[in-house]
Amino acid sequence: MDLVIPSLTNLSLFVSATLVLLLVPGPAVLYIFARSVEQGRSAGLVSILGIHTATLVHVAAAAVGLSALLASSALAFSVVKYAGAAYLIWLGLKKLFGPFGYSRRRGRLPTRNRMRLFREGFIVNLLNPKTALFFLAFLPQFVEVNRGHVAMQIAFLGLVYTAIGVLTDSSYALAAGTAGKWLKRSPAYLKAERWVSGFVYIGLGLTAAFAGNQKK
Repeated sequence: MDLVIPSLTNLSLFVSATLVLLLVPGPAVLYIFARSVEQGRSAGLVSILGIHTATLVHVAAAAVGLSALLASSALAFSVVKYAGAAYLIWLGLKKLFGPFGYSRRRGRLPTRNRMRLFREGFIVNLLNPKTALFFLAFLPQFVEVNRGHVAMQIAFLGLVYTAIGVLTDSSYALAAGTAGKWLKRSPAYLKAERWVSGFVYIGLGLTAAFAGNQKK
């Protein structure tokens, strides 16, 4: 087991770097924030479980080298990238042009099925090739080759990253859920919520589609 775990110094550097990366809000955090404001803290936490289940898939792919396919094939990278962007845009359009969803009588937004929230979070992160490339580039930097079991070291670091990600993202979900409760007291917000959430999802999709078109 000791061979799988990097030295304490290396592990400390990895945890510090991971915290810095995860505390800076990125697309996943914005997605979680929107979900939490829209449907409450529990919806945000379920979305986090979906997102980080997909993270584990990316970690496993990096550990066995499958992520190298995305790094070496422009076509594979583009297919996954634009599929993920299209899915986010579709979520936004569905939010904008779907049923209004605001109940004047109850003064609240309808809740979503938890499995659906989990599935959407999973797909959003799974169809993000930049996540796969990130793990392929980031995790090996902290592997100690001389200890052997490189794939197992990568998998261990990926699990640590995922655990920290769940904790940091949960703090965003809890904060956004609390803000959402306050905002939902305003009928004006309830009416505008579909536009805010819809444009957030579409913006995330367009960002995913057009950012970093030069694959590195």
